[in-house]
Amino acid sequence: MRTIVVTGSASGIGRATQQILHDHGNRVIGVDRHDADLRADLSTLAGRGELADAVTARTNGQIDGVVANAGVAGETPDVVTVNFFGAVATLERLRPLLERSATPRAVVTASMASLLPSDAELVDLCLAGDEPAAVVRATRLVDAGQGGLLYPSSKVALCRWVRRAAAGPRWAGAGIPLNAIAPGVVETPMVAPMIDTPQKRQALAAMVPMPLHGFMTPETPARLLAWLVGVENSHLCGQVVFVDGGSDVVLRGDSTW
Repeated sequence: MRTIVVTGSASGIGRATQQILHDHGNRVIGVDRHDADLRADLSTLAGRGELADAVTARTNGQIDGVVANAGVAGETPDVVTVNFFGAVATLERLRPLLERSATPRAVVTASMASLLPSDAELVDLCLAGDEPAAVVRATRLVDAGQGGLLYPSSKVALCRWVRRAAAGPRWAGAGIPLNAIAPGVVETPMVAPMIDTPQKRQALAAMVPMPLHGFMTPETPARLLAWLVGVENSHLCGQVVFVDGGSDVVLRGDSTW
């Protein structure tokens, strides 16, 4: 039996992923701020440390997979501290536990929002690992009425971090496939306020065109996450896999970058 950690497991994609992995015979340790096997606030340094300590204690220091799925939306600095710094800390702090597995796998939930307008300064601060400065920049963007840039910026940074880290000695060199998924609009509690009227649904559909079946349920990206942390995935490395109903194709055409 393989042991897999799933963050953001209380609802949405995380909850669906946990259920699929459990149904496939895995031992799953769910992590969230509430209603989870382990409770941790990934927006804080203390919470990230508590996560790593608790997982280590529960598993005798060995796990087989990490699904760094926890994320938030909105226009507050938590979007950056959770979506980027919390996700990266989850992966980095649990990586030593993966190294002890015969079939280690890691995946993070990014977003097709990485294709939308973002703030280059905020992205660079995230990739530099300067969380205090990133929070200051995020706060300034909100104060300037540009809070809508926080979410895509956090996901741009996350995708770039995966691309930069995955082929290096700490991941590929240690035999650990590291990848990301980029979902389109998923009907989760996080997204519910954005689509709770026909007008809002139409506006979001215009921003995120999904010609193949439209908005999706959490089970769709969850099945992809489950495969990416499964033993069958031996050679995907540093990929950002868009599961988005075609929004990537519509927005970028035949460009692969």
